[in-house]
Amino acid sequence: MNDFLSSLENLPFSRWVVESPSVWAQPTILTVHTIGMMVLAGLIGAISLRLLGLSRSMPVKPLERLYPIIWWAFGVNALTGTILMMADATSKLRNPDFYIKLVFIAIGLVVLVQMRKRVFGDPNLDKVPLNGTAKGLALASLACWIGAITAGRLLAYVGPVSGVPGLSNR
Repeated sequence: MNDFLSSLENLPFSRWVVESPSVWAQPTILTVHTIGMMVLAGLIGAISLRLLGLSRSMPVKPLERLYPIIWWAFGVNALTGTILMMADATSKLRNPDFYIKLVFIAIGLVVLVQMRKRVFGDPNLDKVPLNGTAKGLALASLACWIGAITAGRLLAYVGPVSGVPGLSNR
C-alpha cells in the first residue's frame, strides 16, 4: 500500500503541486478548494437554517434553484480535494481523520439528496408548515457539513504529517 501511495505522490503532477514555486500550484488549488467549500457549505447551511425556521417569511421552494450551484461546488471540491490528497497521499491516506471526513461528506450527500426528494418534492411545500422530517434532515445536514469541515481542518493537526519521516502530531 505504501508503494502505491508513494507512487501517487511521485507523479509529475503531484510533485508540481507540492514543489512548484508557481502561484498556480498548491496555493491556487487550496484556495479554490476553500472557496468551493464555502459555496457548498454556505448554500446547504442557508437551506438547512431556513428549514429549521430561520426567516419564516421567505418561501422554501425557490431555494431548490440552489441545487445546481451546490453540485457544481461539490464537483470543484471533489477535483481539488483529490489533487491535494494525491500530493500528500502517504500522510492523508494513513490518517483516520481523512476517512472520518469522507464519511461525513458521504452521509451529507445522501442527506442532501433526501432533502431535495422529501422536502422539495412535497407538492404542499410552502402551503403547510414544514414537518419534522424536513427539520431532521436539516439538522443532519448541518451536522454532516460541520463535521466534514472540522475533520478536514484537523487533518493538518492530527495523525501522520508530511515532511520529516517519523514525525507525528500524536
